[in-house]
Parts: sequence; C-alpha cells; structure tokens
Amino acid sequence: MRIFLQIIGLIVLIPAIALLTIKLDKQNNDGPSILFPGGKLTSGELHTGAEPDWTLTDDVSIIELQLEDPLSSRRIFVMENEGKVYIPSGYMRSFLGRIWKEWAFQADEGNGLAVVRINGIRYERQLKRVSAGPELEGIVNKMAKKYAGGATPEMVSENLERIANGDTWIFEMAPRGDT
Repeated sequence: MRIFLQIIGLIVLIPAIALLTIKLDKQNNDGPSILFPGGKLTSGELHTGAEPDWTLTDDVSIIELQLEDPLSSRRIFVMENEGKVYIPSGYMRSFLGRIWKEWAFQADEGNGLAVVRINGIRYERQLKRVSAGPELEGIVNKMAKKYAGGATPEMVSENLERIANGDTWIFEMAPRGDT
C-alpha cells in the first residue's frame, strides 16, 4: 500500500511541479502564453495620437492585456461598440472565476491602468467597469455575435442578467486620463 501511495504521489507531484515551473518561467515573458499569464508587453509600436477606429477589433478574436499593478499580462476577448472598445470577464461569482479571473478584481479594485497589444501595436488604456447603462445592450449584442455565433433576444437578455447579477463583468478600455 505504501508503494502504491508513493507512486500516486509522484504521478500528481511531477505534473504539478512541471506546471508551476512553466508558469514561473512565463511570468516575465513579453506577453502571455495560451495557458499562462505573462509579463510586461514590451514589443510592438506604442500608439500615440488620436483614438483609433476600434472596429479594427471586429477581425481580432483575442488581444493581449497587461495590468500595470500588479504587472501581469493575459489573453482576452475584445469587442467594439459605438466607437469604444470593451473586454469581458465571465464566471466572476464562481470559485474558479475568483482564481482564474483575478486580473478583473485587481483592475476593479486598483487604478485600472493597462496596456493592450492588438495586431502588434500597444495602446495605453484605463479599465473602467461598466455594470449598468444603455450601452450594455449593444456591447452584449456585439459579444454574442462575435463569440457565440449570433445574438438572439434571449441570449442578449441572459447576458444582461449575468452582468446585473455580477456573474459577468464588462470593462471599457478608455483612453488614459479620460474621466
């Protein structure tokens, strides 16, 4: 029985150590990997000047988002609505969501300063949580069309309810210094 438990321990311990090693190795990379958060976004031109036409995100499924405090980057969905750009974070009231979506809590509780990289260009942004308002229906409609294959009235209604209940959070990626 003792040998059996040692074998089971090794079967669990080896992958756990490997995953931890990979995670620690990736935390200082220029951007995240598919599975693990990364470090500071350093490559790519830093956008200056007027706000871009955010419809450019219509053809982009995933962007890289870096919080400045704490410094960490991850990959995330993005959508544009009425000239503004937004990111969602789901599963916010679940146990897994509190662990997996820690960045959203940090952005909401902190200063929200972020850098995003889209098509190799970095943009300095300020994350502002949107939990109510008339713009939410358009945002949710765009999100459903882009990531769920279509937006039915029921789907939009369900997603608006998830936002109202705090299960899904939406952040506007506003220009820095924009109040």
